Amino acid sequence: MNSPAIRQNADSWSSLFAAHLAMVEKRSADALAKAGYDALLVHAGTPPLIFLDDHHLAFKAHAPFKVWAPLLDAPDSFVYYAPGKKPVLLVHQPVDYWHKSPALPNDYWAAGFEILSCPDRAVARAALPRDLSRTAFIGIPFNELMSWGIGSINPEHLMAQLDFARANKSPYEIACLREANRLGALGHIAAEKAFRAGASEFEIGLAFMAACGLRERELPYNPIIALNEGGAVLHYQVQQRTRPARLHSLLIDAGAEFGGYASDITRTHSHHDAEFAAMIRRFDELQLALCAQVQVGVDWRDIHQASYRAISEFLREVGLINVSADEAIDSALTSVFYPHGIGHLLGIQVHDVGGTQKDAAGGTIERPYNHPFLRLTRRLEDGCVVTVEPGFYLIDQLLNEAKLKPIGRMIEWKRVEQLRHFGGIRIEDNVVARKGASENLTRPAFDA
Repeated sequence: MNSPAIRQNADSWSSLFAAHLAMVEKRSADALAKAGYDALLVHAGTPPLIFLDDHHLAFKAHAPFKVWAPLLDAPDSFVYYAPGKKPVLLVHQPVDYWHKSPALPNDYWAAGFEILSCPDRAVARAALPRDLSRTAFIGIPFNELMSWGIGSINPEHLMAQLDFARANKSPYEIACLREANRLGALGHIAAEKAFRAGASEFEIGLAFMAACGLRERELPYNPIIALNEGGAVLHYQVQQRTRPARLHSLLIDAGAEFGGYASDITRTHSHHDAEFAAMIRRFDELQLALCAQVQVGVDWRDIHQASYRAISEFLREVGLINVSADEAIDSALTSVFYPHGIGHLLGIQVHDVGGTQKDAAGGTIERPYNHPFLRLTRRLEDGCVVTVEPGFYLIDQLLNEAKLKPIGRMIEWKRVEQLRHFGGIRIEDNVVARKGASENLTRPAFDA
């Protein structure tokens, strides 16, 4: 939290967080009243042990805890909230000479809480009210929890209300996302420079993290850093340490985190091929046109359908298919090259909750029958933050399957071979839905 943005504007961040916390308190109080509970106890989580080992996995605070407090390095901490009272933050500070205990928070957001130090769970329990029978617990249950007399654990009707409301971001949350985009843009710029200097995937990853100022465990997700044909693997999870004999392209999907909020940014680069570089520029225009459709009241499924048509036209334009966009859509040919959804909600989680939720009571808004991978099916409301990430790929598995079907005749296979070594193109920005217009958080970060 030592970002220049915080150091230079501490008063502004304090007021933004105070308003955010008031919003979280109101949402929680309303949800508790509707669900029939008097209080909320939210656990930060505990890093699990690795099987047959004495080492833990890297700690990631639970999202419902981070909504309350950007305390990211204190496992086994709690937030206790009873409506009408100041929320209590129980910070786990174990007495331990093997590991460094987290410090008590004194950052811009700390004034919103009554903060107590707890060396263990027994002390944390003693600091809570004796009767917790009308308290709802959110988190993964631990052994001692059953003896605490908790009223309910992760009650669905309460969780549904809290999850649905999270789609509408407060000004504080959007400020955090804006800063996460700034850090992510720094990483992407450094990664492109490393790519053009001939770096390996691993070296590009190191350049990204150094520019962001974040360790790998502090990133919101494992970066996708794919050279050449690797760009055809949607969630490419490896980082080769050897440099390929010849560089063609880089597809990098990588984000940064600030205050617990994530950016999720993708860029594609051509190393030396002018034609592929022109294709990327054309795809960038396509992506920006889709970003402009992010507005309050728009059904996200309509934006996905628009992306499906735009990519169908692009495939025809670059000579990969020999039929019209309408024929490509009707035959599902486009899905061979574009098998994923246009994007998802973004916030405290990379794939934020509630994307297909019907309303605050729960339920599901169905995905279109021919687009089963959509993570978002809601109408956008003011303050919703989404990713817009169209892509096209030359995926061996899908192409081989298509070759055996009638749609195989609609594909220009010589053109596929000409482009196969590039893997694909994906471009992704983070966009806020606003009334009348959208706010792109990613493009200004690169421009700056």
